[in-house]
Amino acid sequence: MAKNTFSSEFRNIDVDQYNEDNYKDEDAADAQTHIGIEESTIISLMNQGNHAEALKMLLQTAPMTSKGRNDQAKEAHLNLVLKVLLAVNKSQMDQIITVLDSTMLDVLMKYIYRGFERPSENSSAILLQWHEKVYNVAGVGCIVRVLTDRKRV
Repeated sequence: MAKNTFSSEFRNIDVDQYNEDNYKDEDAADAQTHIGIEESTIISLMNQGNHAEALKMLLQTAPMTSKGRNDQAKEAHLNLVLKVLLAVNKSQMDQIITVLDSTMLDVLMKYIYRGFERPSENSSAILLQWHEKVYNVAGVGCIVRVLTDRKRV
């Protein structure tokens, strides 16, 4: 016997919520307040020779939002990260990278690519060394995640 197909009681999921017109960009993530780090804190850590802790603090508090939002905070944070990256010796890079987890490595790779966008004297050579070290630890997946992520640093 045929069942009654005119009834809509079988429909438990509201498929209209997935309509393109109802899509909202990740505003909830953008609404989060950014906890800024004082530049003096980072500089004092660098003067103590604790580049790993300075970089770790910067990567944990990176302002990641959609493109075009909160540009001043992003630029200030980028300048601090580049200052730390360019101050590290090549022999210390491996030690610093081993302290970072996979999420921080992804954020670091984002900053490395952002640094390539603003080359200064000798910065590209140092950033290429960082890129090689991060790639050796995190692999191709890190690069793919960075290039496909909509959130920018």
